[in-house]
Amino acid sequence: MSFLYKSEPLRGARWAELFAARAPEIDFHIWPAVDDPSQVRYLAAWQPPENIAETFPNLELVFSVGAGVDQFDLSCIPEHIPVVRMIEPGLIAGVVEYATLAVLAAHRDWITYIAQQQQGQWRPKPVCTADSRRVGVMGMGVLGRAVLEKLRDFGFRCAGWSRSEHNLPGIECYTGEQGLEDFLERSDILVCLLPLTDSTRGILSTELFRQLPKGAVLINMGRGDHLIEEDLLDALYRDRLSAAILDVCSVEPLPKEHIFWRHPRILLTPHIAGMTQADSSAEIVLDNLRRHREGAPLVGLVNRERGY
Repeated sequence: MSFLYKSEPLRGARWAELFAARAPEIDFHIWPAVDDPSQVRYLAAWQPPENIAETFPNLELVFSVGAGVDQFDLSCIPEHIPVVRMIEPGLIAGVVEYATLAVLAAHRDWITYIAQQQQGQWRPKPVCTADSRRVGVMGMGVLGRAVLEKLRDFGFRCAGWSRSEHNLPGIECYTGEQGLEDFLERSDILVCLLPLTDSTRGILSTELFRQLPKGAVLINMGRGDHLIEEDLLDALYRDRLSAAILDVCSVEPLPKEHIFWRHPRILLTPHIAGMTQADSSAEIVLDNLRRHREGAPLVGLVNRERGY
């Protein structure tokens, strides 16, 4: 019985140590070192190998090492095999830290001040209080709820939007298409933490930007394909948006000639908002393996119809 890991090698080496200590009955392998594919029962990957069903005929579980599974082609994974996304404390903490930093940067006009510094300009702007700033988070899964709870503690007027209903103390919660319109109208700073699905691809578009308050700031921490890049540039040009903070892009790494690198009102980071931590993620996987053996519910089980 084997576990196959296909992702960042340093994390894989640490997982190997933890598996040897905690689950010595499982043979742990790091891709591409697989002695006998028929013995592989568990697979963890960012981008899984091709022809999973044919290559690993006895596969029982597939783990994503990230919080999403949009990088997987779920149609290539037989329906009887559960797919589990990563929900672990280290990744959640990183996303909360990044979102807090980005919202505070937007709130305190840091993108403007960075541009002014490069031009040698000393131009203070009026300081707004947190309770006068309306922050909206798209996506109220584990990550979105954690971000909203932290931002609420700073005094921001927080709201969340999702396709399913939620109730969080001190948070305005919106649902569905009508809820989205109302949610956008009150979001001075918009944070995207949606999963990438057919229904959310390209959602950050001209149509959406027109519904935001004029001069709003966009923070995209979801996936690059949530954003229509030309629409963002047009919204910035027309001052519909005042700035954007992007941790994800449609093409990664972003090509050197891309205009985003040089745009004075775009702040870029290289997809680092949340990173799966080796020790805590291994513990989550080991716990899910125990749950699988005992027939208990899996943490992070993906609903194939929803895509997350």
